[in-house]
Amino acid sequence: MAEYRPRVADRRLEKLLRAFGAVEIVGPKWCGKTWTALAHASSVDRLDDSATYDAASNDPNLVLMGEEPHLVDEWQEVPAVWDAARRHVDDNANRKGQLILTGSSQPKETEKIHHSGTGRIARLHMRPMSLAESGESTGSVSLGKLFEGEFEPSRNKTGIMDVARWCCRGGWPSNLDVEDEFALETSAEYVRSILDVNIPKLGLNPEIMRVLMKALAMNVAQAPTYETLMKDMSYGDEGVSISAPTLKRYVDELKSLYLIDDLEGWEPSLRAKSRVRTKPKRYFVDPSLPSALLGATPAVLARDTQTLGDLFETLVIRDLRVYLESMGGANRIAYYRDEKGLEVDVILELVDGRWAAVEIKLSDLKVMEKNVDKLHAFKEKVCGNPLSQVREPEFMAFIVGRGDIAYRRDDGILVLPIATLGA
Repeated sequence: MAEYRPRVADRRLEKLLRAFGAVEIVGPKWCGKTWTALAHASSVDRLDDSATYDAASNDPNLVLMGEEPHLVDEWQEVPAVWDAARRHVDDNANRKGQLILTGSSQPKETEKIHHSGTGRIARLHMRPMSLAESGESTGSVSLGKLFEGEFEPSRNKTGIMDVARWCCRGGWPSNLDVEDEFALETSAEYVRSILDVNIPKLGLNPEIMRVLMKALAMNVAQAPTYETLMKDMSYGDEGVSISAPTLKRYVDELKSLYLIDDLEGWEPSLRAKSRVRTKPKRYFVDPSLPSALLGATPAVLARDTQTLGDLFETLVIRDLRVYLESMGGANRIAYYRDEKGLEVDVILELVDGRWAAVEIKLSDLKVMEKNVDKLHAFKEKVCGNPLSQVREPEFMAFIVGRGDIAYRRDDGILVLPIATLGA
């Protein structure tokens, strides 16, 4: 397709199609799953088409026929397609690259799915566009190469208003080359669509979900307990009162729609209890969603730097997930907090044990010595005891919004404007 903008996930999808009989692409609505799948497919059946849906409901094998790779878009609308796809791959001797499946939510009728698809169907998680994909970042600093010890200084000057625009516009492909006035409507319309269409289909109350999403937006980049969320949901005239089990169900549904992600706590020891006991931080999949829920605009955020800082952290987490997942393997992103309050915003951990520590700051002017000392103290605590046998981080860095130059300090710590970072 001439209009297709290449995505970071393209290379990963190509690799998975050469290794597995089928690949499932999951992620939130409007993030570009179908376009990416179409860019790699030779034929397609769309289950959001009523006639195709009826055919698949009668016989799911009818939507598995076509030139390979054959795309089945929104397969979760007919859950029986999953088992049929697994059998289809088996019946064709597990030939590689037969099918691509896309889904913007997890299927509800899981009892109709009897096989996991292990060894036949790989999974690729897509998200809204990173800054490197949308063209806001030069991508001159490669996250993958940083883990290889390769770094070259780079320049791309950006300011606070740029950061505010990025957070409000979001990474939606439909916003490419669209003026701010119109692009800012996308996230509000996205929220409306979720509440008016998806939530009622799930049998949930749209008003409860709206208030929950607003409470999550108020606590973005934090680790709110259910008690905190319930308190914020019951605030003011619009408040609602629900039980903890009901709240958990609503939060789980947001996860099933791929709208929020948890950032778990990190500890270098694989058996460390703090990996389990540290409360997860919650992030929206894109900063434009909490921006819309809070009624924020770039001009307002440029004056409210505390809120903008939390939204910028959401943006950085989004981009890091995109770049990290493109590297393949069970790589992990987490945060660190010890019993004395020492905290590091992001720990990136590769499947082979290599790891890095990252602090997120809205501006390079915030990279002050007290912040630098915190990173050094963290490294000393984690790696200083030789009996712990913890390898040193491949790199430590500050990722900043406002900035000019990606450079390495004399103490080895990197300062990286997000507008220079890529996969």
